Amino acid sequence: MSVPQYRKVAALTLAAGLGLSLAACSTKSDDSSDAGGKVTITVDCQPVGAQKELLKNWNDDVAAFQQQNPDIVVKSVSVGEQCNNPPDFTARLAGGTVTDVFYGYMTDLTQVLDSGQAMDITDYATRDTIPTWDSVDPALKEVFTDGGKLYGVPVKNYSMGLIYNKALFQRAGLDPATPPKTWPEVRAAAKKISALGGGVAGYSEYSAGNTGGWHFTALLYSQGGQVLTADGKKADVNNPAGKQVLQNLRDMRHGDDSMGSRQLLQWGDLLTNAGAGKVGMFIGAPDATQAIVTQFQGRYQDWAMGPLPGQDGPATATLGGGEGYFFKKGLSPEQVRAGLKWIAFQKLTPGKGQFDYVRAKPQNYPVGLPQPLLFAAGSDAQKQELDLRKANANVDTANFAAFEANPVPIKGEPRNAQAIYAVLDAAMSGVLTNPNANIDALLSTAEGKINQLLAADS
Repeated sequence: MSVPQYRKVAALTLAAGLGLSLAACSTKSDDSSDAGGKVTITVDCQPVGAQKELLKNWNDDVAAFQQQNPDIVVKSVSVGEQCNNPPDFTARLAGGTVTDVFYGYMTDLTQVLDSGQAMDITDYATRDTIPTWDSVDPALKEVFTDGGKLYGVPVKNYSMGLIYNKALFQRAGLDPATPPKTWPEVRAAAKKISALGGGVAGYSEYSAGNTGGWHFTALLYSQGGQVLTADGKKADVNNPAGKQVLQNLRDMRHGDDSMGSRQLLQWGDLLTNAGAGKVGMFIGAPDATQAIVTQFQGRYQDWAMGPLPGQDGPATATLGGGEGYFFKKGLSPEQVRAGLKWIAFQKLTPGKGQFDYVRAKPQNYPVGLPQPLLFAAGSDAQKQELDLRKANANVDTANFAAFEANPVPIKGEPRNAQAIYAVLDAAMSGVLTNPNANIDALLSTAEGKINQLLAADS
């Protein structure tokens, strides 16, 4: 997803500082069955109370699941915004207060394994517990695999493209049906859009809270670069591809003044501006449009998406990522199977849970976005999901036609992604806030710090 896909590296002492608030989230695996012999599991990231319709959907799904599986009790735990709060996630890991089945990003595998909280579920993830398991994209399963052992189940994924405001394109004399295909074209379009005035940024970018490094990685992939060497042992950002990323941004920010005056933006900052109609273009995943509308008062009809641009032609690659659920070490086999069955029902069954498009359509939740794409192309589940999506679409799928018709190869996030993103924030913020920033020096410093991280982790 394009919602915050980052986890800050928090000190273990944070767990002590949050001890009182986290205690309420603590679960004990030895309370796994009641007198009636039912298996009990705790699951986190129940929607928060303010999301009343989503919360009702979740509770309805729990009730339906338990009716189908009378021997299983699902206890939902809402940790509020902690599911998207990196320090709190790290603190719960450190304090051992995660639920039996706990949510995490694809980039969290190393952190979860290091915490000692993850259970090997390799022998349990089968068609018996997840009927669509054979349809799930093998590349997504691999993300949650280490040393040949499976530790998590993917439940959402995304890839990045160029999101743009069709209304601003029209006002600037640009063709909304033809998004820029190269970074020079992005620059030219950004100049025209920013010339509209009124505080509109032709192109906007993150540069703080790990989001800057996250987007630097995507931009680097578009140039054919990679954050780490092929063996994963050294940084690989201080090179022509990395320099081109920062040069493009400097040209737009300081040469053209087409990126707005306010920088050091994080996830909500940029989308707040987008919802207010003040952003012409940015890179993100399809569900960024959903966030603009549902959280930041934007309009679906204003937004469209094309593939991630390349420098002189199609992008070499784009960044992909997502999220899944881990299982707390020490669960009984019955609890693991129960957890997998719940995930299958809520996250991996066309027509149920997150794929209940018949329910989502009248609730005005977007149906028709090309995301999540959890199932391998041509698989039975993929065909079922696609048919349901098309039949119940309530957003104009033409807005994503250019993105879907021009797929860019997806490249996963680097090892130690969150720590690396934090380092790369400095390179992004440096070039966006200082017109005299030395690009070579910024990348040299970043490469040195990343190498230190890798050395410490080896």
